[in-house]
Amino acid sequence: MRHWLFKSEPDSYSIQDLRRDGSTFWDGVRNYQARNFMRDDMRVGDPVLFYHSNTEPLGVAGIARVSREAYPDHTALDPASPYFDPKAGPDDPRWYMVDVEFVEAFPRVVPLDAIRAAPGLARMPLVNKSRLSVQPVAPEEFDAILALGRDGTG
Repeated sequence: MRHWLFKSEPDSYSIQDLRRDGSTFWDGVRNYQARNFMRDDMRVGDPVLFYHSNTEPLGVAGIARVSREAYPDHTALDPASPYFDPKAGPDDPRWYMVDVEFVEAFPRVVPLDAIRAAPGLARMPLVNKSRLSVQPVAPEEFDAILALGRDGTG
């Protein structure tokens, strides 16, 4: 089992949207490294930190879980989609997505500043200016953020 962090702008799709929907497909990833994580490494049951980006405060809003392994991202083939890729095709999908399901929302967002200040989290890609929207998280990092989120002090 691996642990992950997925970034989403809450105006586009928030942890509350995932709570309402129960599950969703995670489409629109257009970075090869993030795609490779999804396509090659994610498995059903892997836990996910759901991170709200491009908002105040930036931070982890809750937990999701991978509920379906990677499959071709159909939005890459749709000319009407903002994620359309003219180089993708049915025989060469290029881009993949996974499904995630809601697990829990934290009482408060765990802000990025609190994550930066927490012991043992200094090596996280998130803390080291990673712009990846999908990134791995060490199990002990996941557990530390989970503890911050569940106690509501974030």
